[in-house]
Amino acid sequence: MTMPTLPAHPDPETDRVLDSGLLHELSYAFGGPFHFLLPHRFDANLAAFRTALHDAGVEGRVYFAKKANKAAVWMERCAAQQAGVDVASVGELREALGHGVRGENVVVTGPAKSDELLRLALLQGCLIAVDALDELDLLATLALTGAVRPARVLLRRLPPAQPHSRFGMNDTEIETALDRCARAGDAVRMEGFSFHLSGYATQPRADLAGELLDLCLKARVLGLQADRISIGGGFAVDYSAADHWHTFLAEQKPEHYHAKKVFRTGDFYPYHSPVAGADALRTILDAIPEGGQHTLAARLKDTGTLLMMEPGRALLAGAGSTVFCVQGVKERDGYRIVTVDGTSLSLSEQWFNSEYLPDPQLVTPSGPVNGGDAGAVHPACVGGASCLESDMVTWRRVPFPARPRVGDLLVYPNTAGYQMDSNESPFHDLPLPPKVVLDRLGDRPRWRLDRRPAC
Repeated sequence: MTMPTLPAHPDPETDRVLDSGLLHELSYAFGGPFHFLLPHRFDANLAAFRTALHDAGVEGRVYFAKKANKAAVWMERCAAQQAGVDVASVGELREALGHGVRGENVVVTGPAKSDELLRLALLQGCLIAVDALDELDLLATLALTGAVRPARVLLRRLPPAQPHSRFGMNDTEIETALDRCARAGDAVRMEGFSFHLSGYATQPRADLAGELLDLCLKARVLGLQADRISIGGGFAVDYSAADHWHTFLAEQKPEHYHAKKVFRTGDFYPYHSPVAGADALRTILDAIPEGGQHTLAARLKDTGTLLMMEPGRALLAGAGSTVFCVQGVKERDGYRIVTVDGTSLSLSEQWFNSEYLPDPQLVTPSGPVNGGDAGAVHPACVGGASCLESDMVTWRRVPFPARPRVGDLLVYPNTAGYQMDSNESPFHDLPLPPKVVLDRLGDRPRWRLDRRPAC
């Protein structure tokens, strides 16, 4: 049976890490799975977003969505690059501040924020995306009772196209919020509007951004600042080439998975995206919002409005991989079950009734295996080390170019965005996989442990 494959885009820098021999040394030292991070890729992705804004002549600010990866190194890079950070909890805000990100460069999102989070955000001068009227009232009260600075707020609008979203305020609530901001005087500085929109389509973001610009003009008539809008995240990452992706979707069926698990096309993240990352931002800026005559970029410039965005996955594209060591191989009819030294809790897509599809790279003690004898393939699924039947790192029978053996490594590419630690857990008292920062590549990569304290 021919097994479908989904190779990741070629990545010479990651290949150099695989060729260096470092990964087997680290696997032996840690005695378990680990992640390696490439901070220079974060810098390059951030620069690409900023270049897109510059080329469009638009004033803008990029905020890294911290929830995409817990590593401290990203906060270090944001502080060094004067980038913003998007947080949604007290812990995330403290991590950002503790690694040098200024409060004024932090936007606080999330629904129904705790009193503690609002107080800390207010004291540090953070910008707060207000999700409900009671949240706005609490902020105004806090600002009036001892705060040394006004509450900086964005009003988050409920997307008309997603009326059942739990994020944002409807038209009536926005009207009330505007009135309360105008009445609050110096206690509240209403700086603009934001939205949370699911999916990766670019035109809906441009359409809703156009509506927020109209709201800004309305708010300014009331004497409010309203000089910025946030279009949130939703910038796709392109993991694989178009032909590989479409061929995979056309060929994959239950027989290609362990236990004949059924996956539908819609269950998967779009691992190929023709417009991704900073190119998606360019497309949004070039789009004409519904009912308008001018591009979003033109409207932003004409209205003197700053554009904010909160990418997470897109800033982490190519910025890290996950490494497991094979600790058992079991024969089955026509394929093998490989058991690794970690669990699927370290590859988060598996826990959303989905599958992380880019092919893992087999790395033996002699180096990466890129081709088998006479084109032979050795299909194997990959299970985790826990006592759960559902603990499958990869349900798919991956057509490896050689037979995986105990001591080999499986390197899952491009996992920094949401995959590494969204669902990690010390189940079975297994330690959380450490994160290794590679500051220099080459024959002898220079590495260090990420400085985030263990929880």
